[in-house]
Amino acid sequence: MGRDLRVHFKNTRETAHAIRKLPLAKAKRYLEDVIAHKQAIPFRRFCGGVGRTAQAKGRHPNGQGRWPMKSARFILDLLKNAESNAEVKGLDVDALYISHIQPETQIAPSKPKKSQAIRSGQNETY
Repeated sequence: MGRDLRVHFKNTRETAHAIRKLPLAKAKRYLEDVIAHKQAIPFRRFCGGVGRTAQAKGRHPNGQGRWPMKSARFILDLLKNAESNAEVKGLDVDALYISHIQPETQIAPSKPKKSQAIRSGQNETY
């Protein structure tokens, strides 16, 4: 599980949606192909301004797709970590598949609020 990763949420959401319900080996191979620009991630929801590519046309009718390298690398590392955890627990690695994957946005740090003293000084008349 990764938290507060320095990746774009929208790219990671589309990458996660593309590998959902895939077997682990197939998902890893797909992400490696994305990093090598052999296959594209189809962009379905956040597709404003995304160009069309023939690689994405086979996976989704709108044909819009990209190759989000950083998101693919982070998710690939996450999958390798999950595979290692399964091996340690003695599970069958060949039977693993991605049943649930959900990226979440980072929590933005709150800005300090202006104090009442600063605001009251702005309204004074001399």
